Amino acid sequence: MIQALHFKDEKSDKFWFIETLDCELMVNYGKTGTTGKYEIKEFDTVEECEKEALKLINSKKKKGYQEFPEFDRDNHYYFDDEECGLHILTSHINFRKYFTDEFYYDCGDEEAPFGSDEGNDALYELQEAIQKKKKINFFDFPKVIIEKIWEMDYLSPDVEKTDEELKEEAKTKYNGLLGDQVILQSDQVVLAVTFGQAKITGKIDSDLLELALKSLTRIDRLNRLIWNWDKEEATYYIETMRKDLIKFKEDSQKRLLQN
Repeated sequence: MIQALHFKDEKSDKFWFIETLDCELMVNYGKTGTTGKYEIKEFDTVEECEKEALKLINSKKKKGYQEFPEFDRDNHYYFDDEECGLHILTSHINFRKYFTDEFYYDCGDEEAPFGSDEGNDALYELQEAIQKKKKINFFDFPKVIIEKIWEMDYLSPDVEKTDEELKEEAKTKYNGLLGDQVILQSDQVVLAVTFGQAKITGKIDSDLLELALKSLTRIDRLNRLIWNWDKEEATYYIETMRKDLIKFKEDSQKRLLQN
C-alpha cells in the first residue's frame, strides 16, 4: 500500500506519506517541501500491517488531508529511522531497484558498504551534511570525511599502480597506521558515500561512481596480494557491487541520451 496525502490551511502546509512492505509500515511526514521525519513500525502479520495503514489513512482524511498526486518520490530524500537503522522502506526507489542484495542493508557485515565502522560512520556524515543542506561535492566528500572531519589520511584509488607499487604502499606507515589499513578505510568510505548518495537521493555522481569502481578493484587486489583471503566469499561482494554500479551507470546514461 502506498499513499501520499496533503493538508493546507492558513496556518500550515504539510505532507503525510505511507508505504507498507510485508509486515512493515513506513510513515514519512513533515512540512511540504522538506524531507520530513521517517518512522518504521513492524507487525506480526501482513493483514495487521495493512489494516493499520488503512486506519491511519482514514484518520488523516478525517482531519482534512487530501490525496497528493504531486508528491515527487523521485526527488525526495530518504533517511533511516534512527531506531530501526538501515531499511528498504527508508531508501530511495532507485536504490531499491538497482541494489537488491540483502547485504546493502547489513550494518554488521564488514564487506557490505555500510557494515564496517568506517562505512557506517561515513553514511552518518553524508546524511548529516545533506540534512543540514550543506553544499556537497560528492566526488570529493570521501576525502573531506577522512581528512577534514576525521583528520586522518586518505589514499585515492589508483588503478595505474603495479602490484609491486600497491604492495609497497600497503607496507608504508601513515601516522602510525599501516598503508593497507589506510587504503581499506579510504575505499570503505568511497563505497559508503557512493551507495549512500544513491540510498538518500536516488542518484550517483558520475565521477564518484567511477571512483567506487576503482575502489572495488583495489580492494580485490589487496585481498589477493596482501591478505590472502578466501577469494570466493570476497569476490561475491565485490562483483555484486561492481555489477550493480555498472548497471546503474548504463541506465543513467541511457536516460540522459533519451532526454
